[in-house]
Amino acid sequence: MNKAFDWQRQPLGEKVVEEALDATFKNPDIQSFSDRLGGISTRLFDWVDTVQVGQEFEQKVQEAGFTLFHATPTSKIYRHFGAQFPLIEVNDDSEQGIAVQVDSVADFLSANGINGLIEGTPYSPLRRCLISKKENVSFWVVERRSLSSVEPTYYEEDYLEDYFEAVDKWSSRPRRINEGILIAQEIAENMVERLGEAIAASIVCEIERKYWQNKNHAGQIQKSRQDRLGLGWANHDHHTFRSSRKHFKDLVRLFEILGFRCRERFYAGEEAGWGAQVMEHPKVRLVLFLDVDLGAEEIVIDFAHKELPERKELGTIGLWCALHGDSILESGMHHLEAQFEFDLLKEDLKGYDVDIMNPFSDYSYLKQAFTKGEQWPVDPARLDRLFKEGKINVSEKDKFTKEGAVGSHMENLQRREGYKGFNQKNVSFIIKETDPRLIAK
Repeated sequence: MNKAFDWQRQPLGEKVVEEALDATFKNPDIQSFSDRLGGISTRLFDWVDTVQVGQEFEQKVQEAGFTLFHATPTSKIYRHFGAQFPLIEVNDDSEQGIAVQVDSVADFLSANGINGLIEGTPYSPLRRCLISKKENVSFWVVERRSLSSVEPTYYEEDYLEDYFEAVDKWSSRPRRINEGILIAQEIAENMVERLGEAIAASIVCEIERKYWQNKNHAGQIQKSRQDRLGLGWANHDHHTFRSSRKHFKDLVRLFEILGFRCRERFYAGEEAGWGAQVMEHPKVRLVLFLDVDLGAEEIVIDFAHKELPERKELGTIGLWCALHGDSILESGMHHLEAQFEFDLLKEDLKGYDVDIMNPFSDYSYLKQAFTKGEQWPVDPARLDRLFKEGKINVSEKDKFTKEGAVGSHMENLQRREGYKGFNQKNVSFIIKETDPRLIAK
C-alpha cells in the first residue's frame, strides 16, 4: 500500500548540501548567524530555503538525486523529491549564497537591527531581502508561500484585500458547532478561488499554528525563543490533526480542497486501534498527519475517502476528540512538530520548566519526542454524555472532572540524511502513552 512512499535515507544528498553550505561560511555574517542558531536549539541546515552554487557543482547535484524543478534565463533550480532538503540553485555566474526561510522578512530585519530593501508584495508567494554580500557569497532571507515562485512576486492592491479577508474568515470561523467542518470547506473553496491553493493552504496552517500555540505552553516558549532572531515557525516539519471517525472523510476533503495530496497511510496495529493519513502539498512546504481511530479490518480500504461508522468504544484518538473536540474544530492541533537539535532542545527547555518525554524514535537519521502534554479542563457536559454512553467509567469521569485530560504537545524532531518518513512502529507506543484513560488511572 505504501510502496510509492518508501522513503529512503539520502546520505549523498545531505553531503552535497552540507558541502555547499560550508562554502558559504566565507561570508562571516552567515557563520555568525549559524552560531546564533545554537542558542535556540536549532541548526542552519533546517532553516535554509535555497543554496546557491556555481555551474561546476551541477553534476554533483544531479548525481545526488536532485531533479530540475525550475529554469530561468540565468539559473536552474533543483529539488529532491525523495528527501527533505533545501532547493539548490545552479547559476551561470558561479555565485554562492543561501536564502534562509522565515515567517516574516520584516520581523527578521527588525529583530536583528537590519535596514534592508524588501522585494515583493507583502504576503505574496515570495518575498526576500539581501542581508549581505561578502566574499562573493550572498545571504538572503525569504518568505515563501509557494514553491512555484523563484523571483519576488508583485501584486495589485486588491490581492491584499483578498488575503486579509481570507485571514479574517478562517480565524473567525465557527469551531463549536457540528456544521463547523462543512463551513470550513466552504471558506477554503472561496480562499482557493481568490488566492490559489498555495496561499490558501499557507494561511490555514499559519492560523492553525497560532490557535494551537495559544493553548500550548511549550510552543509559546519555543516560539518566543525563535522570534528573538525573527524566524517564526519556519522550521515546522508537520501539523498533526486528530479527528473523530464521523468527520475524518470531511477533514481529508477539506485539505484536498486546499491542494494537499494523500501520501502514505499508517496503521499502528490492532492493539493500538488507530491509523493516520499523511498529506503533503505539492506547491508549498506543508505536511499534515491526520489521526483517527481505526480497526484492523479497515486498513485494506482507503479510509481517507470512506465513511467511517461510529463505534461503541473509543480508541485513544476518538476519546481525545470526544473530550476536547476535533482538531480542526474546537481543540486545535494535537501537536506541531518542528526541526531542532534534538538533545540540545531537551536540555535547553529544562531551563523553562518544560519536560520532554522519552523518545519514540531514536535513530541516527530520525529522532522524535513529545513535550509533556498540556492538561486541559473538560466541559462537564461532554463528560456527562460520555458516561451515559458508557464510553468512560465512574473513576475516569471523576478524574477528568477534577484534573482535566491531556491535551496538546510540541514535538521535538531531528532529521538527518534527508529522511522524509516517519517511524510507524514506535508512533504506536507514544500514542498509547498519551491516552487520557491511562493517565487518568
